[in-house]
Amino acid sequence: MTHLSKHFTLDELTVTDHREFDNSPTQEEISNLQRLAQLLEQVKEALGGKPIMINSAFRSKQVNDAVGSSDKSQHRKGCAADLRVPGVTPDEVVRAVIAAGLPYDQIIREFDRWTHISIPNTEDAEPRGVALIIDKAGSRPFA
Repeated sequence: MTHLSKHFTLDELTVTDHREFDNSPTQEEISNLQRLAQLLEQVKEALGGKPIMINSAFRSKQVNDAVGSSDKSQHRKGCAADLRVPGVTPDEVVRAVIAAGLPYDQIIREFDRWTHISIPNTEDAEPRGVALIIDKAGSRPFA
């Protein structure tokens, strides 16, 4: 088992229900996943050490197409994760990350079921700190 950080493994960040497709990241994508795992460690700390369950992180083109996501998705680069925290609502996750001042690129409460969090697509880019809500009503700033 390859650990990307203290609590997150490569297997965890490449898991997919679409096992019929190869979801193996390149070395560059693994480097991005290592940066993402470091942010996830900070999220875990901001949530008092609670377990973080990864729904989806890295997605190969085939997996990304199968879930109906855009080719521009940060998941394609290994720079985003969708997560759930048992006993903690997506709103509470977003508020904790914002309150902790973590260096996220985007954080999105999606359909009030999970939280999407990302890092910048390149190591030298500054995180944008964009917080959104996406649901049936569309996309809007998190407030």
